Amino acid sequence: MTPAPPPAASFSPAEVQRRLAAGACWVRRGASLYDLTGFVRHHPGGEQLLRARAGQDITADLDGPPHRHSDNARRWLEQYYVGELRVDPQDPIENGAAASAETQKTGSAIEPQFKVVDWDKDLVDWHKPLLWQVGHLGEKYDEWVHQPVARPIRLFHSDIIEGFSKTVWYSVPIVWVPLVLYLSWSYYRTLSQDNIRLFASFTTDYSVAVPKSMFPGLFVLGMLFWTLVEYLIHRFLFHMKPPSNSHYLIMLHFVMHGQHHKAPFDGSRLVFPPVPASLMIAFFYVFLRLILPEAVAGIIFAGGLLGYVLYDMTHYYLHFGSPHKGSYLYNMKAHHVKHHFEYQKSGFGISTKLWDYFFHTLIPEESHSKMQ
Repeated sequence: MTPAPPPAASFSPAEVQRRLAAGACWVRRGASLYDLTGFVRHHPGGEQLLRARAGQDITADLDGPPHRHSDNARRWLEQYYVGELRVDPQDPIENGAAASAETQKTGSAIEPQFKVVDWDKDLVDWHKPLLWQVGHLGEKYDEWVHQPVARPIRLFHSDIIEGFSKTVWYSVPIVWVPLVLYLSWSYYRTLSQDNIRLFASFTTDYSVAVPKSMFPGLFVLGMLFWTLVEYLIHRFLFHMKPPSNSHYLIMLHFVMHGQHHKAPFDGSRLVFPPVPASLMIAFFYVFLRLILPEAVAGIIFAGGLLGYVLYDMTHYYLHFGSPHKGSYLYNMKAHHVKHHFEYQKSGFGISTKLWDYFFHTLIPEESHSKMQ
């Protein structure tokens, strides 16, 4: 026989208030209590909005306004479940809370119900590295990887290889900004001293001179070029659906991007580690050098490299930052969170929505609001 699950912990309103007074952020859904203290920084509506709801019932908030939360968001909430609100019916001070909790229990009966996450019954063993396990999920992989969890993950058995698969956010500017500065200065000098011409390898009659005054335009062109590359990689490579019968393609997808969708707030896996990033960066440098004069290619590449740095920093901030309500980054944070929790096949832009507009992949709710 399967043993019965342990009874849920229970807390009186007084116990909940003591935790709130100590700085915790507990909320309830009906009589169920959730400790969101560790999540307040990540909430797309901002930390202040979530803390303003501390101690209150959030059932109505899940259904909107301003928007109805996705099923993934509700599953996410269940990972923070701590117990039930216990009320003494003989205590007149607590009768109001009891009545409210019972009302919400009845009202939420018609809503989808999600059980507390049971890590021991998941499709993978969370006590072991995940990479080799996900390859065997087959047709269940795509649904599993798009159900986010609030915990870090481990990919490899080897501590050394595992270490190369993770990094801190500030490694990105430390490694790449000096290279941007060096390339910019070096190729600006080349542009100033040499007679650089575009299309000279094809024709001398119609080649175009590239004076040093074009440096800012080429650099900005590189940054714009990166936003397109970012969009295309995110949409067509990171969000490809690997064949269910290919263990290795599933594992490859999980290493490239699936791990991030499974654990979106694992801070050590939010930016590209320098070693794998250097392979991608080298590829684009060689590509530009093959089709453009050295100085022109180098300047565009330097601008693109700075665009990549800004992209990674923006991505990290969208997950861990608390932008002011109404700001550009606030809207981008809400946009990106919807991509993670509900619209995984749209909303691919990280630093800008430009290409989502251009290729008609805006998140549906946003597209609808723009037309009104």
